[in-house]
Amino acid sequence: MSQGCTDSSYNEVSEAHRMNTASPEIQDLARRLLAFEAVHDNSSAARVDVAVQVIEGLRTHLISLAGVDGFRSLLSRALTLAKAEVPSLDMVHVRADGSLEGFGGIEQSQEAGASGQAGIALVAHLLDLLVTFIGAPLTLRLLRNKWPDASMDRTDLRTEEKP
Repeated sequence: MSQGCTDSSYNEVSEAHRMNTASPEIQDLARRLLAFEAVHDNSSAARVDVAVQVIEGLRTHLISLAGVDGFRSLLSRALTLAKAEVPSLDMVHVRADGSLEGFGGIEQSQEAGASGQAGIALVAHLLDLLVTFIGAPLTLRLLRNKWPDASMDRTDLRTEEKP
């Protein structure tokens, strides 16, 4: 009987993880945005810093649409979801103006791959929430307006409901 309980607990955890993970298409888009920003950034910034730059670019665009409080709420939720995947994000916080603080600590405390994953996870969850709230077409338009030279021609963001 305890085996059934264990299986049930595992299924609940697995289902919760699947529901709280951005789709592979959105994760791929996040990776491409970070790669594009890294190539066009003249500094030797780490991938986490590039993630902050991508989020900052989205922040300036989205604040004009949703206001500071709206963007801060969206980013706070994305950060909460990303923390479930990358626990080192616990040291990151959203400031009152919607900007991030604490990313520098991730890079100092983690190896390069782990800090890069933190940036990808956070950007992916932010994009996933945007798709949820404003839809894939408007999200892609917003991204193309901010990064017109980034390749998004083959981007297909599925808008299916998560199981």
